[in-house]
Amino acid sequence: MSTGTISFDASDVRDAADADRTLRIRGGRSLRGEVHVRGAKNTLPKNMVAALLTDQECLLHNVAGIRDVEIVGRMIRALGGTVAREGSGEIRMRADNLVPLSREDAAEFSGRSRIPVLLCGPLLSRVGEFFIPDLGGCNIGPRPIDFHLEALVQLGAAVQETSDGVRLTANRLHGAKIRLPYPSVGATEQVLLSAVLAEGITELSNAAIEPEIIDLIAVLQKMGATISVETDRVITINGVERMHGFEHSALPDRLETASWACAALATDGRIFVAGAHQLDMMTFLNAFRRVGGEFRVSDDGIEFWRRVGSLRSVALETDVHPGFMTDWQQPFVVALTQAMGVSIVHETVYEDRFGYTSALNDMGAQIQLYRECLGGRKCRFGRRNHLHSAVVVGPTPLRGTEIHIPDLRAGFSYVIAALVADGLSTITNVGLIRRGYEHFEDKLLALGAELDNAPVTLAVP
Repeated sequence: MSTGTISFDASDVRDAADADRTLRIRGGRSLRGEVHVRGAKNTLPKNMVAALLTDQECLLHNVAGIRDVEIVGRMIRALGGTVAREGSGEIRMRADNLVPLSREDAAEFSGRSRIPVLLCGPLLSRVGEFFIPDLGGCNIGPRPIDFHLEALVQLGAAVQETSDGVRLTANRLHGAKIRLPYPSVGATEQVLLSAVLAEGITELSNAAIEPEIIDLIAVLQKMGATISVETDRVITINGVERMHGFEHSALPDRLETASWACAALATDGRIFVAGAHQLDMMTFLNAFRRVGGEFRVSDDGIEFWRRVGSLRSVALETDVHPGFMTDWQQPFVVALTQAMGVSIVHETVYEDRFGYTSALNDMGAQIQLYRECLGGRKCRFGRRNHLHSAVVVGPTPLRGTEIHIPDLRAGFSYVIAALVADGLSTITNVGLIRRGYEHFEDKLLALGAELDNAPVTLAVP
């Protein structure tokens, strides 16, 4: 096995220096053809973190060439482990000589990803300490780590706040009864990765049960953990003395699948997404059909297209699984700008997720934001002065413009809007999309999109 920096092909992961790269799209074409999705951005890094729980070799299949995978690979190396790419979509990892993450290495990853916080459990269990730097990630509203820290304290960790992060120590973690204030995916992952090597039994209530959570549980079970998912969002983890290596094929990316589905819907195209799984997409597929889309499920993937006639307006509320995912909301809203009538979208997961709509309005969309809960149920953001409901009036023609990408999912949504728009759109900070979308430009070209990647000098206001 090779050692050192994780070795990806240049076509898989671009260097972070191209994050502000510019993409130009000339809209007006229907996307038609086939794309392939591999392991999910929201599960691959967590599966890689699980490899730190053992000193044995771990083999992960169906790995997408995305930047978050590269970042976690670099973190594993900084901790004394090895990571190597073997063939297409396969990574071998081993952490048999695990060492604490230095403050310098922690600072290097600060601001680039939120994955470092999930290293707590493996590092506390194996080396007895961990330092959490200030965290990065997408700019979609505050995502504090309070849930994580409170759970770790209940599991026996000692927490010391510093000027540049948080230092945690533990002789050995112990089982506990933990109830999350909200079914947070990240906090649930934290407890899973921390409790498997803890002494005793951990009962986690109000846990997230997303498919990506179940995928992580499958990995941990392969490594020797005993984990049961009970009714009413209760997960029980029986701690073990030792974990062993695993071989696992990562869950395909249902978020990327939905993005291509929305691109087919918005551009009146037809796209077959190879590798997509129906069971992980059922809530989305229902909404897709309600708005006027159609799909065909096969063993190899799912094909998406628009039924004859105009798209119809709908009312949607985002929610934790099995509800409509918050990450499906942004590309779906772009499609709703082309639907007949008034659509209502109530965001209940992230309070500031509608910031991207101002750019869509600049392109000609009619989207109005409200502080009230415009949905069938009240949510935790009601009466808290957050613009977390949107009214979308359509159909409206979109026109090309200059757009700066603020976060990953908004980024691909802007790409869809540019594909729909009349004229040329110039999109900056394109490298951010590569955090979660593998070869997205090549896929766009294969589907018939008209791209111009030539360098562009933008006017400075």
